[in-house]
Order: sequence, then structure tokens, then C-alpha cells
Amino acid sequence: MLHTPTGGAGNGTATGDRLMSIGTVLNQLREEFPEVTISKIRFLESEGLVEPRRTPSGYRKFSPEDVERLAQVLRMQRDHYLPLKVIREHLDALSRGEQPTLPAPGGAGDLADGGGEGAPERPTASRVGRTELLVAAEVTEAELTEWESYGLISAGPEGGYDAESVNVARLVADLGRFGLEPRHLRAMKAAADREAGLVEQVVAPLRLHRNPQTRAHAEATVKELAALSVRLHAALVQTALGVRLQ
Repeated sequence: MLHTPTGGAGNGTATGDRLMSIGTVLNQLREEFPEVTISKIRFLESEGLVEPRRTPSGYRKFSPEDVERLAQVLRMQRDHYLPLKVIREHLDALSRGEQPTLPAPGGAGDLADGGGEGAPERPTASRVGRTELLVAAEVTEAELTEWESYGLISAGPEGGYDAESVNVARLVADLGRFGLEPRHLRAMKAAADREAGLVEQVVAPLRLHRNPQTRAHAEATVKELAALSVRLHAALVQTALGVRLQ
């Protein structure tokens, strides 16, 4: 159980005296959740799981209630592998005085959607054949062959393509309409491979952990890190374009 600073209740001043910085919150949470990071706390905030106050200069200030809510979120992720949308709905129900029940820990359905809200609802191991990919992405055989030659799309060792390849093919086709050819996109593929390598370094210790729950939590961590990586990439591109177009 988390230990939060004590203080008087019932007035704004006492509550204000008990507000904590994100660093203090991190230290408290790490007593129970050693893997938690400041980035994780910010991610949960961005997903609407917690709403800390802000000082006039923009610094986050968390109340003891915020810290306990974060702990509840982390426990539900760790013990039940729930997606953030379900966790948010559960906590909202609790705040309304309801008594919702949680699914049993380790449910297969929970593991399939360990990321944030909006994670695609599809089997994690689903694959499509070459013909299915061409039809779903609305591209030609010649286009797919060219993209494969540049490493933008590749079949698995046992044949077939993962479901995300359909999305990649559509995006490559859309960029092509603006004159961006596969050779121009190799830099993006190389950057994506490097980002994937960084994610693998972070989750490798979790996957090797003796605790099966920790190993299972690694998959949710992969999805979360991937989402943060995409956000950062988009923000960096927007920033670079803003500077160059000034």
C-alpha cells in the first residue's frame, strides 16, 4: 500500500500543502511498481486516467488521491492486463458509487488489447496472404514487389504478412501520390527499425523476468512505448516543418 503525506483535510490550504511533484509521486509508486517511470505517469495523464493540478508556471502537482488513482491503474494493468479504456470506465464507475467487477487476472482477451484506447481489435497473430494484402490495400502486384525490394514490407518466415502490413501498404501508396517513391522512404524504415530496437532493449528485462505476470506485462509495455514513439516522431516532424517554413 502506498504511503502519502498526512495533513489536515477539509480546507483548500491543507490540500494545497499536500500536493506533490511528479518526482515525489514517482518515488512513492516505485515502492510497489519498480518499473514505473515519469514517462509512464505522463502517458497515463495524456490518456485521461489522472488530472493533476498545474502551477502558474505549468508544473504538475498531484494530490494523494491522484497518487492512489495512479496506483489503481497500475495494479489493474499489472494484475488484470486491462486496456486503459476499460480501466478508465471502471474507475469512473467507482467514483459514481457503483461496484463494478473486474475480469479474472490473465484473461486472454485482456492481453490481446494491452495498449491504450483505440488499439486495434484483432488477433495478435493474425496474418494475411499475398492476394489478401493486395486486395485489402488496393495496390498492384508490381507495387508490392517494388516495396518489398526496398524492405518497406516483408513476408514472414513461414509466408504471409502480418495484419499491420496492410496499413503500411496503404500509407506507402498514399505517400506515392505526393511523389514520394519507395527509395525516399528507406530513411523512415531505418528510423522505425532503430526505434523498435530501443523498445526491445527496454522490455527485454521484463520478458526475461521469472514472474509470469511481469513477462505478460511486457506486451502491454511494448504497445505503450510504440504509441509514445509515434507521438514523438509526429511532434518532431511538425516542429521541424514549422522551423523550416518560417
